[in-house]
Amino acid sequence: MLRLSELRLPLDHPAEALPQLIQQRLGLKAGELLNHTVFKRSYDARKNVKLSFIYIVDLELKDEAAVLARHGQDPHLKPSPDMRYHFVAQAPASLPHRPVVIGFGPCGIFAALVLAQMGFKPIVLERGKAVRERTQDTWGLWRRKTLNPESNVQFGEGGAGTFSDGKLYSQIKDPKHYGRKVLTEFVKAGAPAEILYVSKPHIGTFRLVGMVENMRAEIQKLGGEIRFEQRVTELLIEAGQVRGVRTQTGDEIRTDHVVLALGHSARDTFEMLHAKGVFMEAKPFSVGFRIEHPQSLIDKARLGPHAGHPELGAADYKLVHHASNGRAVYSFCMCPGGTVVAATSEPNRVVTNGMSQYSRNERNANAGIVVSIDPSDYPGSPIAGIEFQRQLESHAFILGGSTYEAPGQLVGDFLRGRPSTQLGAVEPSYKPGVKLGDLSTALPDYAISAMREALPAFDRQLKGFNMYDAVLTGVETRTSSPLRITRGEDLQSLNTRGLYPAGEGAGYAGGILSAGVDGIKVAEAVAQQMMQDLG
Repeated sequence: MLRLSELRLPLDHPAEALPQLIQQRLGLKAGELLNHTVFKRSYDARKNVKLSFIYIVDLELKDEAAVLARHGQDPHLKPSPDMRYHFVAQAPASLPHRPVVIGFGPCGIFAALVLAQMGFKPIVLERGKAVRERTQDTWGLWRRKTLNPESNVQFGEGGAGTFSDGKLYSQIKDPKHYGRKVLTEFVKAGAPAEILYVSKPHIGTFRLVGMVENMRAEIQKLGGEIRFEQRVTELLIEAGQVRGVRTQTGDEIRTDHVVLALGHSARDTFEMLHAKGVFMEAKPFSVGFRIEHPQSLIDKARLGPHAGHPELGAADYKLVHHASNGRAVYSFCMCPGGTVVAATSEPNRVVTNGMSQYSRNERNANAGIVVSIDPSDYPGSPIAGIEFQRQLESHAFILGGSTYEAPGQLVGDFLRGRPSTQLGAVEPSYKPGVKLGDLSTALPDYAISAMREALPAFDRQLKGFNMYDAVLTGVETRTSSPLRITRGEDLQSLNTRGLYPAGEGAGYAGGILSAGVDGIKVAEAVAQQMMQDLG
């Protein structure tokens, strides 16, 4: 197959326009184009560029060698890479121990799935509940201000990504096309086929629920086992080698291979691992607020006269500003047509996050506007960042009235340094509710200063962003893990053999796709090591 890129067509082009353009570009005669598959479809929304779809397609041709030779100087035509997934091992009929996967978010799901597909029959331990029960518990906080610390936005089947926009794109380097494996498995589990080719695919919360259940069923069908409400309280280590785990129910599982697919909020588990001497180090992360605008404002600023076009959907944005105090301020986890959600996992704390459904048809756009921090801002042990987060979240709880409502402020008032007393044109979407006031004490002074400088700068990049009535809601603290459980080239812990730190919690991913990719990498490393151990 050959891959042809930079094919531009109008937004409203008919289906036959694409094969016609392919034939025209390559000078093909009738019957020479046997088949074409869209690999990627995107659009260019920069100013002064006519808005159109841009395609990359994979082609089956009657004589590919001749066409390639004829267009050898065309930088947009080359052989298609082999994106098929190739398993690295196949388990023998019997194993002395089964691998254990701790956590059943995107990383844990793909680690378990690939291990199961290779015949290793993993045991998965998830501290939270199955996804539908977990959804009910999550609504308990949003609707009744009742938090279940073991079943919420952070903990439970599907991980934190279940209650998000369901974004499926990443900037990670992926030379082995593991991301394609992730997307293909999602489509098999019920995701729309378009995620295989649109430039910024997403799924949305409701669709993710059914997909997660289907993937769980596939793992079980292949001999894997998923145990819910099983929080790991101890890692069993002998002479620097993992020998098993113990859960809060007292169950002990013997194994020499543990995939540590924790989310970034598994703070008690981090503390246990630190106490056990597992090597880890503090790492940078970011803190800030959620900002909400009318989605129509973002659509108009990004798409101009094409705003509202059904083929384009709700517009997104990505912004960054380097403040004069040395801090980077940037948009994070932008959710078009979505809502701001309560995302705490600990009592008497407030954490915000963003979520969208597949339709992205809610009235507001929201994103985190966050400021970079590093370990020098929270000196101490490798887990000092956890305490830093907790202090901000506890203070936000008090600012919100100690009822799980979130503290909020209009952008105009925030920039002028005065408390907000009433809403304007933007109705905040956060449930259980927003208590207006003054956010100037919700973050460290350096973060507030950097954000006050960044918001007007963002308005110059995206007209209307500095809207007076736009709403800031605090606080956003769970942007990424505050630590890294460092691993070597074999993907095992630096000082604990048989322990495979993986995904967001271990500091090796940032989002659904990259977490899934990391789960696949670690599954392969586990399988290869198990085969080596068997001799």
